[in-house]
Amino acid sequence: MTPYDEWHLETHRLGRRVLVFDQLDSTSTTAAALANDPANDGVVVLANSQTAGRGQHGRSWQCAPGTGVLMSVLLFPPPEIRRPALLTAWAAVSVCEMVREVANLQGRIKWPNDVLLRGRKVCGILIESRAVADSRLAVVAGIGLNVNQTAAMFDDAGLPDATSLGIAAERLFDAAEVARTLIRHLDDEYTRMCHGDRATLEACWKWRLGLLGRQVEAECGDGKYHGRLREVSFDGLELEQGDATVLRLEPERVRQLRLV
Repeated sequence: MTPYDEWHLETHRLGRRVLVFDQLDSTSTTAAALANDPANDGVVVLANSQTAGRGQHGRSWQCAPGTGVLMSVLLFPPPEIRRPALLTAWAAVSVCEMVREVANLQGRIKWPNDVLLRGRKVCGILIESRAVADSRLAVVAGIGLNVNQTAAMFDDAGLPDATSLGIAAERLFDAAEVARTLIRHLDDEYTRMCHGDRATLEACWKWRLGLLGRQVEAECGDGKYHGRLREVSFDGLELEQGDATVLRLEPERVRQLRLV
């Protein structure tokens, strides 16, 4: 399938080529198909609509044509930043920073991969990876962002907990300009990580989670754990138990993290 447009942004690593399609089955599937060529590192795939978008745990991701940003980024990250928790945080923080710039609103991150505005989901993120030739790891970061949907659209779709930039800011946005701004933030954050600065991303991620010091439930594959969240970092979560002992969990183990 041939894109109807191609952007060339003045970025460092991501978005120097952006392939724009009218409709795809999935932007992530299209991006993954480019992974055999290392020259495609940093290519972004955009679509006005998709017929088989997917989210976390195999859920579908639907968006009316032209009302959102449907984007996937192909990366070949260096070994030190290949961790799923770190890459999910990179995408989520980038979305929040874009929202702050274009709408003057503060997004919150819902563990592990959603962005909320005023308590409602505005964006979902899916990080997928697979090994390719020459011991490289190809990562596709899929991002679905609600931009100009109305409350009636979400009601008709049975999504009472969803929102859009337009609803939250009470105005319409140029979806293409939102996409360009998001790509710039993704590129800035990724370049910073590649230069060895994870601390800035970690601090933003921690603040936008908004759970530090609060009583939480951490849902893992082997059960649920409760305690006061004493620390959250890429090195691990620390839950202070009722008997003052501290339980440490790797971020990748934690499927959900919620207030209790």
